[in-house]
Amino acid sequence: MSEWVQGRLILRGRVQGVGYRYFVLRKAQEFEVTGVVRNLPSGEVEVVAEGRREEIERFFEEVKQGPVSAYVSSAKEEWFPFSGLYHDFRVGY
Repeated sequence: MSEWVQGRLILRGRVQGVGYRYFVLRKAQEFEVTGVVRNLPSGEVEVVAEGRREEIERFFEEVKQGPVSAYVSSAKEEWFPFSGLYHDFRVGY
């Protein structure tokens, strides 16, 4: 049985102003995940996803690539207990 978790991914590089959040939103539709993607004041992008750990890991691998207009210099993953707070995947502001 798969473990249900929350994953948090912080992406650094040229990730704001290049369509990254909407790239992540489109990718989320290919996976069974819920959550949010948002720009951070630091210039980073945060992705929070909930679902089965294996599904989130595959989703994170895809979004680390980013759209062609972006450049990811680093990505930090963190894992937390499943919260059930998210019912869909959306862009946060």
